[in-house]
Amino acid sequence: MSAKLTDRSQQDFGLSPEVACQVRDLNVTYRVDGRELSALREVSLDIRQGQITAVIGESGSGKSTLALALMNAVSSPGRIASGSVTYRGLGEVTRMRGEELRRVRGKAISMVFQASQNSMNPLTRIGAQLLDLARSHDLPNPRAVLREAGDLASRMSLDADRVLTSYQHQLSGGMRQRVGIIFGLVLKPKILLMDEPTTALDVLSQSSVLEIVRSIQRERQLTTVLITHDMGVVAELADRVVVLYAGRVVEEASTAELLRHPRHPYTRALIQAIPRLTGDLGDAKALEGQPPSLASVPNQGCVFRERCPYRMDVCDTILPSFRFDGDGEHRFACHYEEARRD
Repeated sequence: MSAKLTDRSQQDFGLSPEVACQVRDLNVTYRVDGRELSALREVSLDIRQGQITAVIGESGSGKSTLALALMNAVSSPGRIASGSVTYRGLGEVTRMRGEELRRVRGKAISMVFQASQNSMNPLTRIGAQLLDLARSHDLPNPRAVLREAGDLASRMSLDADRVLTSYQHQLSGGMRQRVGIIFGLVLKPKILLMDEPTTALDVLSQSSVLEIVRSIQRERQLTTVLITHDMGVVAELADRVVVLYAGRVVEEASTAELLRHPRHPYTRALIQAIPRLTGDLGDAKALEGQPPSLASVPNQGCVFRERCPYRMDVCDTILPSFRFDGDGEHRFACHYEEARRD
């Protein structure tokens, strides 16, 4: 099986040179009380080689479901109903099963979970878990993984010896979260998925860890997908931003372009909700209303219309198509914005 993966490693699978992962028409559903409810709807995007792509949106927007789908890890009662996720050097992961999929996860594509302790064995010391991880991927020198983990721990201001000889319950929440990031980086994957990786950290630790992640990403030219609800984290870390709402992509652009010229009303509302260190506190405005549940997402028209201050009649019946700015680098789907420009 490892030879099979090696044979694929030089293949681009039809992807353009700047693309590490191509998602096309991805639909994920969850079966609830006999109904198929959509969590992701027709999601298409290109994750660029060697960049940090942030996926942002409120809770319930589909961010974590997208991260799981990128690893073909959506579990029952969820399923990938249709669409494709194709990686350079790996192929279409939604078609992979069993041993082939297991070998891809962790070694080629790795994920840092929001609650990192849930991915650790509470009965085994951290160092032993890392050795098991190395052996499960047939690495010739498992001890080298411990050395790599120790180096990463030191860079994250952790006592490497203490961490590697501890059980997870002997570490604080912030330490466990940093250990989760170490697990994600230690096998030197090509793609790293990070689901709210700094949730358990205080502000100073968060800033420090984000800088370390950025440094390692640059050193390794690591393609990274960052799942977050925090526009401040996006501004500090990401090269490119994808905005999700109710399971649909509503806007995508470079970080600088998106922060300067947000096109979709939802994106503008997310930016306006960021608290400032200076100026009037009242300038930060919370977005009114709540995102729809899976059962209440409208099947036609714009998914954001119930909370949009610019709602028009067409928004009720017709799904807005994407319009492109900036030589095709900035896309957004909004009837109001399109009408304002025409």
